[in-house]
Amino acid sequence: MENSYDQLLQDYRLIWNNRLLQIEGQDSDQILLEAIKREINDENSHPRIRRNKYEKFYLATKRIIEAPIPSQSKIDLIYLHKNMMEEN
Repeated sequence: MENSYDQLLQDYRLIWNNRLLQIEGQDSDQILLEAIKREINDENSHPRIRRNKYEKFYLATKRIIEAPIPSQSKIDLIYLHKNMMEEN
């Protein structure tokens, strides 16, 4: 990854502007990785309407690609999403 976690978190906030991402005492990398994990696991939705992680990965990737952020940030965010998919 070429971008810092601070920059990636800032770009992530531009894409998902209604998400509560500030957790006191955590660094940018922890906040960003937790937000991506919650996104992949669809923890931000009501349990009855949750989608599987493959659908969420596709939708997140699509949203990142279409976002008005730098190309390198897109690559880095997709890479982090891919890693989170492999961990879960």
